[in-house]
Amino acid sequence: MNDTVRQFRDFFVSLRLTVVLLALSMILVFAATLDQVNLGIWAVQEKYFHSLFVLWRIPGTAIPLPVFPGGYLIGGFLLVNLVAAHVYRFKLTWRKSGIFLTHAGLILLLVGEFLSGLWQEEFQLQLREGETKSYAESYRANELAIIDTTDPKFDDVVVIPEARLADGTPVQHPKLPFRVVTKEYYPNAALGLRRGTAGENPSLATVGIGPQITATPLALTYKQDERNWPAAFVELAGPEGSLGIWLVSPQLQAPQTFDYGGRTWRIGMRAQRAYKPFSLTLLKTTHDVYLGTDIPKNFASRLRLTTPDGRDDREVLIYMNNPLRYAGLTFYQYQMDGEHAMSVLQVVRNPSWRLPYISCAMITLGLIVQFCIHLSGFIGKRRAATAQPPA
Repeated sequence: MNDTVRQFRDFFVSLRLTVVLLALSMILVFAATLDQVNLGIWAVQEKYFHSLFVLWRIPGTAIPLPVFPGGYLIGGFLLVNLVAAHVYRFKLTWRKSGIFLTHAGLILLLVGEFLSGLWQEEFQLQLREGETKSYAESYRANELAIIDTTDPKFDDVVVIPEARLADGTPVQHPKLPFRVVTKEYYPNAALGLRRGTAGENPSLATVGIGPQITATPLALTYKQDERNWPAAFVELAGPEGSLGIWLVSPQLQAPQTFDYGGRTWRIGMRAQRAYKPFSLTLLKTTHDVYLGTDIPKNFASRLRLTTPDGRDDREVLIYMNNPLRYAGLTFYQYQMDGEHAMSVLQVVRNPSWRLPYISCAMITLGLIVQFCIHLSGFIGKRRAATAQPPA
């Protein structure tokens, strides 16, 4: 082995590297905890933990500079360091079986957190009593929906992700007889009615409700209890020319309707939807609080779960600390509005959700095994000492 390879190996096997990485991880957690006041939990996760580097933008510019290693980089180096240490420094013997099991649990925990960051998806499902839905909606992502409603039996829906609207690239979908061109996009905006005063700027929108509405750009918010409301001015352009410019935003609850090519269309921006091969119907909500307070005592939703093929048709009860697990999804009781008989469920998809439980069990078992090995050795030495006759 040449010197370069040996130095490379010694670097990753080094206990000093382990200490440095643990110190960096503590600093990262401390900084993220402080910054959570400004950014909120979701933005903090993306900025500090689900990244290779923590980026800082030079004031007055959009130039990002890496200023600190992120969670993925620190976790990756810890994983390599731990595996390398076992390969080159530890010998597999039964007396160290507990240590190997504990470290294997740690490796699985790091891998599980990485996979959760890549795969985990979170949506919400809002239902009123008697309402049925087969889709959940994103907390933060939005989409532009253009719907052909000509056939009374079904709607033909084309959705364009918000990111495509933000980058301004024209979209020509095979199902649409026109192109969708973004004229202006605001990641967060406030809408208001036009007052008709002389000083108002003219609206970019030319059709629909847009000419009557003002869209004022706002700074992005990262607070846990607040949401960004995007707005966009999009032009529909057919072969013969422009069909007009529309103002779209999730704040406009009702989609706007127009006719083109002998068909009836609806256009609107909404929360991104994730459709499921089953439906849930809210049968009853239970909203109990402690007497004389607003403190929740029991939030529960009784639902009917059905599938189109009829294989599943049953009632389920979801309440605090008792989620529903079905089709790779977990449904938690998230919010409840007893006055309006409305329930909000948190829908989580995380294929690696079992890994943290397995890793914790492995770590616990490894510590117990290693303790028992040392305890048996200690007892054996004590017995040998007491059995030895005095000189």
